[in-house]
Amino acid sequence: MESKETQFESSSEEKSVSVHETENQSENESQRLQSEALAKALSSTLSTVIKEFDSKAQQTSTSQDQLSQSLDRLTRELDKLLEDAPLPFIMQHAAKISVVRKRVSSLNSVLKSVQRRLDNIDRMLSVGVSHQHQQQQQHDKATTEHSGLQ
Repeated sequence: MESKETQFESSSEEKSVSVHETENQSENESQRLQSEALAKALSSTLSTVIKEFDSKAQQTSTSQDQLSQSLDRLTRELDKLLEDAPLPFIMQHAAKISVVRKRVSSLNSVLKSVQRRLDNIDRMLSVGVSHQHQQQQQHDKATTEHSGLQ
């Protein structure tokens, strides 16, 4: 009688463990799906923000380039004017314009550096999301194979 009770208890324990494993797998799958949904939502939101910012940065870069070209043209014209009439008043304004030109050029360099960094961040996010997706697929495949073996 004792051996039948032991077998019954052992069988009940196995069923309990099996049910517990199934619940854990179901809970893990649910958490994985929630994590995937959150990752996709974050990726979509960040992608939109980065694209919008990228567009604004590109517009600013174009504007900076146009301003730089205009300042170059103005500087050339002032240089010609200074050759004809080197008055202190004109020389003073020419020096100011030259300082402004240098500052615009410096800001343009900073802007381009920021743009390169944003491009790198965008590239890293894109690679990271696809890499994470591949890892999840490998994990899912391993989990499916593991549960199929039992």
